[in-house]
Amino acid sequence: MTDTHGKRVARVKIAISKRTVDALEPAEREWIAWDDRLTGFGVRVYPSGRKSYIVNYRAGDGGRRAPNKRIVLGRSDRLSADRARRMAQKALGDVAGGGDPAAERAEARGMPLLRQAFEEYLQANPNRVPRTDKGYRQAVNRYLRDWLDRPLDAITRRDVEARFNHLSLNHGWAPANRTISLLGSIYRRPCVDLDGLRNPVEQWRAAGGKLHAKKRRKISSPAEVLPRWRAGIDEVVAWPAARDAFWAGFLTGMRLNEVLALRWERVDRKALIFRVERTKSGVPLELPITRQLADVFSRRWEECGGRDGWVFPSPASGSGRIPDLSQYYKRIGAACGTRFWYHGLRNAFITVAERELMMPPSLTKRLVNHAPPQDITQSYAADWTIDQLREPAQKIADRIEALMTGEGETGAEAA
Repeated sequence: MTDTHGKRVARVKIAISKRTVDALEPAEREWIAWDDRLTGFGVRVYPSGRKSYIVNYRAGDGGRRAPNKRIVLGRSDRLSADRARRMAQKALGDVAGGGDPAAERAEARGMPLLRQAFEEYLQANPNRVPRTDKGYRQAVNRYLRDWLDRPLDAITRRDVEARFNHLSLNHGWAPANRTISLLGSIYRRPCVDLDGLRNPVEQWRAAGGKLHAKKRRKISSPAEVLPRWRAGIDEVVAWPAARDAFWAGFLTGMRLNEVLALRWERVDRKALIFRVERTKSGVPLELPITRQLADVFSRRWEECGGRDGWVFPSPASGSGRIPDLSQYYKRIGAACGTRFWYHGLRNAFITVAERELMMPPSLTKRLVNHAPPQDITQSYAADWTIDQLREPAQKIADRIEALMTGEGETGAEAA
């Protein structure tokens, strides 16, 4: 059982009978008394005083790795202890024979399992970016795996609260927020289709549950971090393709996946335009090639032997391109004496554009492909053309280059 602060204490075991069950006292939180003879048979005691007989088991041949499942046999005021014990013995016998009572119950009453609802949620939006679906699957399999074979009506508000607190404590605020938000989204369609089904995440919110406030990592001034980051990359990253992928981030403010997914057929080195097909917003992005970025592409083209394909290839990768750069982050940070992450390059790009060069936010958003604001006036405006973007993009690249070399800070002081 747990105390009122959620701290785990010793398990309570009793010889379940009418007398011992009647003697169980409610606490501020629900708790379970387990039978001392039949493993998996227990009584859940609710704060209201209600008590229900339950069976806990692991289905399949996975042993301790198999997901933990639980079924409710009935309330103690409607079911005798002896009858509940016989039902528990039968259920556990079915499990030993390869059965899965919880799944069978769900199927019999037409209540989907969380696994089924999750698959329907993914299929409902076929236009979602594949890496987003991949991220959803990773979150569900890592943080909700033990719930996948539960019927939707077997996951309660209290379950959500306990899982949110566990994830917050052991994995951090961001995984806790993402997982619980995703769970709430999975429930929305079934709650419309099935009478009486309640969304446990919405119930948790209605009872006072709150996601953590988002915390965005912020950088120090670009004049301080850019030269240090550059020095760290120069010291740590010897692979030319990876090093140039970092320079592309400095000069464009693009997201890491957008940079690494660039292909030569989308780069027009004569017209000085490149196109990003797969973006986070789902909107393809066309941008001008600045003088500094042209140098990067020239080095890449020469190293690629003038062949089409990935701009940042990797012969060791199954996809043929560099899959990630995160393995460098800690080493770069240690070498330059300040924390480094790729998205920080995007933060620096935006800061230079809006704070140092005083460019309009709508222009900066277009350059870095931020989702357009929900502003009626802005939505009526025509999109920026490539010709309109060239001069601002070059000014930002020039300023970033100056800051990377330390010249920008000196020039600002002289002025």
